[in-house]
Amino acid sequence: MAHWTVHPSTRMHRFVAVQRITGILLMLFSFSMVPPIVVDQLYEATTTGPFLMGLWITFLTGAVIWWPARNERAELKTRDGFLITVLFWGVLGIFGAIPFYFADEAWHSYTDAVFESVSGLTTTGATTVAQGLDDLPHALNYYRSQLHFLGGMGIVVLAVAVLPMLGIGGMQLYRAETPGPMKNSKLTPRITETARVLWFVYLGLTGACGVAYWLAGMSPFDALCHAFSTLGTGGFSTHDQSLGYFDSSAIEYVAMFFMLVGALNFAIHFAAWRYRSLAFYWKDGEFRMCLMIIVGLSTLGCIPLLLAHTFDNPLDTIRIVFFHVISYGSTTGFATADPTHWPSYVPMLMLLSMFMVGCGGSTAGGVKVVRLMLFVKQAFREIQRLMHPSAQLPIKLDGKVVEDSVVYAVGGFFSVYIGFTIFLSFAMMATGLDPVTAFSAVAAAINNSGPGLGPIATSVATVSFVGKWILTFAMLLGRLEIFTLLIVFTPSFWKR
Repeated sequence: MAHWTVHPSTRMHRFVAVQRITGILLMLFSFSMVPPIVVDQLYEATTTGPFLMGLWITFLTGAVIWWPARNERAELKTRDGFLITVLFWGVLGIFGAIPFYFADEAWHSYTDAVFESVSGLTTTGATTVAQGLDDLPHALNYYRSQLHFLGGMGIVVLAVAVLPMLGIGGMQLYRAETPGPMKNSKLTPRITETARVLWFVYLGLTGACGVAYWLAGMSPFDALCHAFSTLGTGGFSTHDQSLGYFDSSAIEYVAMFFMLVGALNFAIHFAAWRYRSLAFYWKDGEFRMCLMIIVGLSTLGCIPLLLAHTFDNPLDTIRIVFFHVISYGSTTGFATADPTHWPSYVPMLMLLSMFMVGCGGSTAGGVKVVRLMLFVKQAFREIQRLMHPSAQLPIKLDGKVVEDSVVYAVGGFFSVYIGFTIFLSFAMMATGLDPVTAFSAVAAAINNSGPGLGPIATSVATVSFVGKWILTFAMLLGRLEIFTLLIVFTPSFWKR
């Protein structure tokens, strides 16, 4: 029996290709420090130094990584796309923290700086700043929101869209980065065009959101920062009180609309824009299910609050509950109140919404509605098989048969997702948190939602050093859809 072996130089050849792309992407990311410098010069002119340090350190590191591999042109395989994506998100969190650390405004350790950076890029929105966001230099608040903007659609997808001259296997990076179970679907024949279309839609919606916030009463600066956070479903705000600072129902309605837009599949936005028809939304089963979940959870949330007269006006109660269900469910995490103190089961209902409102192909986190639909359909199919063992029972979405391989992959995803949520919750309890706070912290991190319950409802400043690193890992785990991160830790991944 023949045994095929791979010469070590072949393996190294592949890693040189990964090295080249990682260096280029890191150099690209360094230029994200330029807009905050401009903002700083327009306002206080006090934090230009930290951003210049971040720019040069990041750029030079990328150049050092890229230079030895600059002539490598080998096409990347699927596994290489996963490796680059994992490396890039991990490295970005480290280098994105440089301005926070050297600014020395609110982040007093590199752990806090890395947490803030990863939270921004993964569009989680949890912060280590307990108080003082209102007093931060404009450049730092802008940079926090800009991280949401870049992380929302994924910098890797952006690189594929604007730099086809990299000579890489674009589909491999796109598949590794795109959220949701349907990673092979493309909006256009060419993958670079697909990524470019996604970014144009994303940019257009972000601009529309910013204008709407401005018309609703925000300053231009606040409107821009909150638009970045809203479409990226991140949740960083320029104020300690989040959107509650503005005390405006008009701003809340704008936020609700665009948070929902960010939580929907961007392929539907593209189709609706391309064919000038809103009918594409209602034709999509995932969109309909998303609305049903929001209405159902909001109704359940309103009942205890109305009975307890938590708010004086019933209409205010309905608006506030819908706002928080959409905010938590879309994994944005804006707040106008602290649900921790709401009666009965409502606080846990907010946590539950984190898992099940975001759609596949959106900027939202969570398990995605399409996976939930497939999981439920598979459960009902197994019940039917008990009664009709020999029956052919295909699972369909929007009239199309879903391959069993996709259905079984969804089952595996649920198992690992819930397993990690439980395991990491116990790990957080070991750091000294009570069970409810620990679970809410992990749920918020792994779903990339942001706010938890109790002492971490507004900030994780009180979480221990170890706890912050656990939550940082959970944020990356959720942003990379679990398996994208875990696959690089399997021995078979490194075998050719």
